[in-house]
Amino acid sequence: MDGPSPAMDPTSVDRLPGAAAQPGEAVLPVERVAFPAEGPRSSLVRPVRSAVAPTGAVAGSFGRLAVPRETSSGPAAGAGTRLSGGVTRGPVGRSGQAGRTVPAGTAAVMERRLEVRGDPGPILGPHQHGGHDPTWQRAADGTIWRTCRTPDGPGTLRVTRRGGQAWGPGAAWLLESLPSLLGADDDISGFEVRHEVLQGYGVPRIGRTGRVFEALVPAVLEQKVVGREAWRAWRWLLRRYGTPAPGPAPEGMRVMPEPEVWRQIPAWDWHRAGAEAVRARTIATAAWHADKLEAAADSASLDRLLRALPGIGVWTSAEVRQRCMGDPDAVSVGDFHLATIVGWALTGRKADDAEMMRLLEPYRGHRHRACLLVGLTGLRPPARGPRQSARDYRSF
Repeated sequence: MDGPSPAMDPTSVDRLPGAAAQPGEAVLPVERVAFPAEGPRSSLVRPVRSAVAPTGAVAGSFGRLAVPRETSSGPAAGAGTRLSGGVTRGPVGRSGQAGRTVPAGTAAVMERRLEVRGDPGPILGPHQHGGHDPTWQRAADGTIWRTCRTPDGPGTLRVTRRGGQAWGPGAAWLLESLPSLLGADDDISGFEVRHEVLQGYGVPRIGRTGRVFEALVPAVLEQKVVGREAWRAWRWLLRRYGTPAPGPAPEGMRVMPEPEVWRQIPAWDWHRAGAEAVRARTIATAAWHADKLEAAADSASLDRLLRALPGIGVWTSAEVRQRCMGDPDAVSVGDFHLATIVGWALTGRKADDAEMMRLLEPYRGHRHRACLLVGLTGLRPPARGPRQSARDYRSF
């Protein structure tokens, strides 16, 4: 990974090319961010040393934000830290129930400065669903764009090695949760590499989004089908029912629709997307319980809630919890390829799910992390035939 970045001017803002500071815009200082203790080569995000806020800057814990100043006091707010522009910061938990209101002017950019060591792509990659995902894009310069429907509304997030920028009603929520998305809350204590073949690859970090339904829909679409088939359905549904991404997002980016929209998608549009009735019913049923799922206190509670729904089993629950909770022990049991790859990497022979879990037992508490480490080795059994083709339900 790269070394520390050069010292940054505490009054500067990492802007989009050609974007200038707006009159009356307040620039917040870089805050100190606490990260778990970790070994060498395991850190992706490093806190930047605190800087003294310039005169007139708004104090707060969002980090480095560009907040438009307004003369009005903004909407009435509950308890929390008041920021200019009518933004009130309150406690934001994993369920995302924030005690704040969002300013009316959502076109303005908000920023948070963090020093990101190395490429943020690998830790954000699990949230991408196919090469043309309307909610996730990577620019030629390595910048990652991501959309999200936050508890405050839709938002667009731009992540670079110097932190993040966000647009839309959900911008403040996205920036407040940015360190978690980049793995700052990932506790790697207790993880020890126990196979020689896995030595030398560092410790994979796992980020978390805090958004359950956002991870659930694509996971259900990926049930029992090849990836290309699931990603095609995801693209079609997002382009048909998603909303345009706020801010200067790349062309074609969309924000995932609300659960109410998923419940109302007609059968013929599921068919046009290439998703059969079983997966369509699973998503529609889960949409009725989206609020309860989002409010789950921890990964174990979420697992019980998810598996109580028809059409959701061990594999789907694990895929969701890996992304929204950053659960390092959620193994995708039942995956078409995972057991074979883990068995081949650790023993030189193919394995089934039971054998895979036996091999991963020394990593209990970090078994998903161990699977990620196996993936970094690139070891997998040789292909013996052509890839499975994607089915097309639209022709039935």
